[in-house]
Amino acid sequence: MGERVKLDKVDRLLLAALQQDATLPLNELAKTVNLTTTPCWKRLKRLEEEGVITKRVALLDAAKIGVNFTAFVQVKTCDHSHAWYEKFVVAVFDMPEVMDFYRMAGEYDYMMRVQVEDMNAFDSFYKRLVNQVEGLTNVTSTFAMESLKFSTVLPLK
Repeated sequence: MGERVKLDKVDRLLLAALQQDATLPLNELAKTVNLTTTPCWKRLKRLEEEGVITKRVALLDAAKIGVNFTAFVQVKTCDHSHAWYEKFVVAVFDMPEVMDFYRMAGEYDYMMRVQVEDMNAFDSFYKRLVNQVEGLTNVTSTFAMESLKFSTVLPLK
């Protein structure tokens, strides 16, 4: 985990605007935060160099591209060695269906959010997961019936 970066009010306003629309032209961003373009650009560069801004991406509508079946997969393992962990992480990273992947505290060791076309596609994903990785003792899946909130906007204090 990286060290926390000190952000002032202008940084927060700039980040809030970018989280809503990363395609805003520099002059509009500058106007939003009450700066001229040069100091605004310098702040953007600093925020990128400090790792606060990690990427600028396009968000896609999962339903419109046919991958709106959401599964949450919880995994338990009996092998907690570093070698197993590295093998498992590499295997999961190579699975494009996995949108989020976490090492957990609590009942399960790992959790992932998976986006696929339908139950058949999930079944194929599931089989690939359990066949590629030895040492899984329990793989439990739950399925979202309806998305009530989805956000990529982080709270800025």
